[in-house]
Amino acid sequence: MEYKQLHTSGKIPVLGLGTWTVGGSMSPSHAKDGHYLEIIRHAVALGYTHIDTAEIYGGGHTEELVGNALDNFPRDELFITTKVWHTHLRKEQVIHALDGSLKRLKMDYVDLYLIHWPNSQIPLDETFEGLNRLVQKGKVRHLGVSNFNLAQMKLAQEVSATPIITNQVPYSLTNRRYQENGVLEYCQQNGILLTAYTPFDRGAVFRNKVVQKIAQKYTATPAQISLYWLIRQPSVITIPMSSNPDHLAANLGALDLKITPEDEKKLDGLG
Repeated sequence: MEYKQLHTSGKIPVLGLGTWTVGGSMSPSHAKDGHYLEIIRHAVALGYTHIDTAEIYGGGHTEELVGNALDNFPRDELFITTKVWHTHLRKEQVIHALDGSLKRLKMDYVDLYLIHWPNSQIPLDETFEGLNRLVQKGKVRHLGVSNFNLAQMKLAQEVSATPIITNQVPYSLTNRRYQENGVLEYCQQNGILLTAYTPFDRGAVFRNKVVQKIAQKYTATPAQISLYWLIRQPSVITIPMSSNPDHLAANLGALDLKITPEDEKKLDGLG
């Protein structure tokens, strides 16, 4: 696995495992629990030590699955991210929400805790008062945000005593919104990571003719081309989700790709 340095301390894998829809979307589904437990364990065995989840995923059940799947893996070799939902951003709600996440994850701390979505009805300084208290207590190692625009990011930096290490947003070859709105450039200029979720843009990347042609040229998959394009950029990591063991293994091939500058420019131009 490759890593990128955090501007505070430590490092984070460039490829993580997303868990949206694992164990349900917004409410629990137990129909495929056994399969998902094996997938998470298999992913970690392959080298996916960054697992990204959230309290809202599966109505909390996804965190339970992650916790159960990781029981036998050394905690200090894992990087666990979870997120607090936008209705739980009052100071005491944040603290209570993390306690619930830790209980479901069966862990004493998370490596990264994110505000899942901004909420204009709750002052951000109040939210960060709760978040910073969690850092002080040792229950959270790093703080970040998700789905924040540029103004919201800057405000978060202003009101948080703990450095913001990432903004998790949708970003891919075919979705450049957070490049166009200035967030990516700001992250790169200020030592903040942009964590790209939905790196395949719900399949749009796979259907793109340019991506297909370049993938064929390098005997690669469109997924590998997409992931390569993301992680070669300064300050960008990504968290693809897959419940297919073959796809999990294949995606790691993005780490070994070598693409000519000319073809990289073709990919850059897709936006």
